[in-house]
Amino acid sequence: MNKNTFAPTPPMGWNSYDYYDTTVNEEQVKANARVLAEKLRSYGWEYVVVDIEWYSHKAGSMRDQFQYIPFAPVEMDEFSRLLPDPERFSSSANGQGFKPLADYIHRLGLKFGIHIMRGIPRIAAHHHTKILGTDVTADMVADPSSICRWNPDMYGVRNTPAGQAYYDSIIQMYADWGVDFIKCDDICNVDNWVEHSSRAYERKHEVEMLHRAIEKSGREIVLSMSPGPALIEQAWHYKKYANMWRITDDFWDDWKALKAMFYRCELWQDHVGPGCFPDCDMLPLGKIGGGFGKGEWDTHFTRDEQRTMMTLWCLFGSPLMLGAELTKLDDWTLSLLTNREVLAMLTPACKPNQLYRTEEQAVWTAHNEATGQHYLALFNLGERGTEFHLDLGEVFPGATEGRELWTEKAANIHEGVISCLVAPHACAVYEVK
Repeated sequence: MNKNTFAPTPPMGWNSYDYYDTTVNEEQVKANARVLAEKLRSYGWEYVVVDIEWYSHKAGSMRDQFQYIPFAPVEMDEFSRLLPDPERFSSSANGQGFKPLADYIHRLGLKFGIHIMRGIPRIAAHHHTKILGTDVTADMVADPSSICRWNPDMYGVRNTPAGQAYYDSIIQMYADWGVDFIKCDDICNVDNWVEHSSRAYERKHEVEMLHRAIEKSGREIVLSMSPGPALIEQAWHYKKYANMWRITDDFWDDWKALKAMFYRCELWQDHVGPGCFPDCDMLPLGKIGGGFGKGEWDTHFTRDEQRTMMTLWCLFGSPLMLGAELTKLDDWTLSLLTNREVLAMLTPACKPNQLYRTEEQAVWTAHNEATGQHYLALFNLGERGTEFHLDLGEVFPGATEGRELWTEKAANIHEGVISCLVAPHACAVYEVK
């Protein structure tokens, strides 16, 4: 199976993490999925992803002390494979796993995804539980020297035939459930988000094992890797064995983090292609944070910053994953997510190129090789309004007109120079002809 044949464009969808953290349940997933299907599916939004700790009992019940409760009890079968917590996912009872929920999502015309942690459950190793199809137990597969620094649930997996058998067994189970998307954590960068550490990508053999297991399963499953920042020198490996890889640490609604993404997108702009997507992380829009013990909040991004984020993610070609509580989706956020002309830049046929970046400004272009469309984006990264003046002929020879995609206003072009006053943290993005 060629991994690029079933993810030709960046995946778009909803992920439970930004609102629910570790606490999401079945009815909440279904409620968000229904909104996605009704209001966003026709615009390309199709994945519904259950994020971290779906197997953990009483997840989130000690949020004032721990995000991930140390050595909490988990739901697990006799073959060392984690299962959904039936208290939160009632349809998973009696060994059904996520199949009933996946079937529900599929009936809505959507695709279903789950988050997993790299490795094998530590409790499985301690109890010497079986690995399906082998006479080896989990303790012989687990690598006790490989432990996630921020989540206590798993040991790494040794690069052995039995280790591969373990990964084969969990991926086949997910395929049988109907999983279309796997977000694997603690694998893209395992050194606590240190960007240039020699050990940051030392578990690359587990990436390869996951890839092989997906191929063996016979199901088209997108493989997304977290957290970042990904290592640019490993771009070839990410592209060979995964579909998405995070180029940043967890991204939240803070202008400094958004401004830093311009550097990261510059670094990775030449590595976007069909089935291979450097990932700018989730879109913290609308109402978020409800499960983090502080109460929900409206995104801290201003409206200008929200447009800047959407423009950069689409122009660059990042996957788009919403973190908002969709049952509380407001009209403004909906307008951001349903601008077809901005979303049209997302295709890998639209090649991004940063013309220049300073502390105060960034200018990007893109050319759609399939349609011939040209795009120009002007970003004000500074704290004061900035007047941009750009010779359009030097960027797109022969172009004489343009239209801004958010406001639908004609570009101000005089004697071949496009001019625009851009507010602080805002942008203007044009299709030019």
